[in-house]
Amino acid sequence: QVQVVESGGGLVQAGGSLRLSCAASGSIFSINAMGWDRQAPGKQRELVARISSDDSANMADSVKGRFTISRDNAKNTVYLQMNSLKPEDTGVYYCNADLKRNERDYTGRYWGQGTQVTVSS
Repeated sequence: QVQVVESGGGLVQAGGSLRLSCAASGSIFSINAMGWDRQAPGKQRELVARISSDDSANMADSVKGRFTISRDNAKNTVYLQMNSLKPEDTGVYYCNADLKRNERDYTGRYWGQGTQVTVSS
């Protein structure tokens, strides 16, 4: 059994900051990439940021220079530091982890339940 659990969402004023955390736990052999997607009301889910096992990061153009993704491999945790938040950053943020449950397993993408981020103007 694998669990992916996010924390750190909330309500913040425009220009403020939030830090999201996401931990993967359970039967895990190895984790490759981890990342964050978000879904705004009435819109499709979109990639926000992704970080590979060698710490190379891919950020959406809309968040470059404002958001930073990092990970702690010892804790199977990924973080999303969000600064200079804008109302258009509002949405549900979903964490995901590409992992293997054992040495012979295929790599699968596991998702968290999501955490709400609301940025008021």
